[in-house]
Amino acid sequence: MTQYHPLTPQEAIELAKTLPGPFAADANLDCHEIGDGNLNLVFHITDQSSDKSIIIKQALPYAKVVGESWPLSLVRARIEREILQEEYRLCPGMVPEVYHYDDDLALTVMEDLSDHVIMRKGLIDGASYPLFAQHIGEFMARTLFFTSDLGMNQQQKKEQQGRFVNPDQCKITEDLIFDEPYRIAPNNNYEAAIDDEAEALRTDEALHLEIALLREKFLTHGQALLHGDLHTGSIFVTPESTKVIDPEFAFYGPMGFDVGAVLANLLLHYVSLSGRISEHSARKERETELLDMVRDVWTEFETRFRALWASDLMDPMAKTPGYQNLYVQQLFRDTIGFTGAKMVRRIVGLAHVADIDTITDAAEREHAQRKALAVGKALIKNNRHVNTIGEILDLVSSALTTVKV
Repeated sequence: MTQYHPLTPQEAIELAKTLPGPFAADANLDCHEIGDGNLNLVFHITDQSSDKSIIIKQALPYAKVVGESWPLSLVRARIEREILQEEYRLCPGMVPEVYHYDDDLALTVMEDLSDHVIMRKGLIDGASYPLFAQHIGEFMARTLFFTSDLGMNQQQKKEQQGRFVNPDQCKITEDLIFDEPYRIAPNNNYEAAIDDEAEALRTDEALHLEIALLREKFLTHGQALLHGDLHTGSIFVTPESTKVIDPEFAFYGPMGFDVGAVLANLLLHYVSLSGRISEHSARKERETELLDMVRDVWTEFETRFRALWASDLMDPMAKTPGYQNLYVQQLFRDTIGFTGAKMVRRIVGLAHVADIDTITDAAEREHAQRKALAVGKALIKNNRHVNTIGEILDLVSSALTTVKV
């Protein structure tokens, strides 16, 4: 058994040289530590005399964003590797291919996606991704359907649930999304300019009721194997390609949590645009593009999910007339509630989004924060009563009218 220790860049190079396939034994390798996340080391290994390259990702036994006072289980590295392999089986080409792993060192060697960009950065830079909704809709439909009781043998699903119990990562989500934003907590992080908004979150009992219901669903509703952290910082893109990364928060939970994470981050970018694009017509065009993407992500997901239900359903009772419509309706409502919860936590909680935080003008940044909270709260409070994505876009528009410039 290899003794666990965080790799140095030189050790990452030496490991890469031992792997079958990518590099010659005498290759001149270069290594850069590129991890900018909160939980891991990420090494980019390149061959100086060819175009070959790989990524080595190693889990740390604590949260980088806090330090060793926040310990984490290294089991998450095994979970991440196994779900990447499962997602690759279900959606080949939409996640990085796993080449090698070492569970003792809590590391995975995988395909380098340097020809793609992180979607959050691409959106901030003004890029467009016309195929994204189609791609992510397909990814979510297949990964969620085929790991649920709808698309796999129920006993095999129960066995798989046991492999993906992920208490440390779930605890992070439970606290940061469904608890701390609604009380005074040391992890909360927001600017003094929105102290009034933070106080309003702590005293809004109608909001707390909806969050409690969403939290219960997250804790108890093991519908499907989730990615668990499916935001625009966990997606690599080009205009023609979409690759999902970083599923270390994977566990069996409510399907709407993954779909809601995607929608939340698109809407967080949407509310940031007034602080990024000063020219009116250009801003309106980009806002329309983002709202169309929100609509299309849900529509593509629902269409593909219903198609899989028609072609690959394994549960005979789920063929009962009317059941599919009720199931999808509840999935949609869950999605909208989780969308709102994800938006709120990114404004007052521990980890924010660059879409809003990098707005340089303080007044515009505050305005974007207030818009995100208004939209998030509206979605949370209405999630149990909505039925269509059109209603959601109307809710977004209505919520924004309540925010003072």
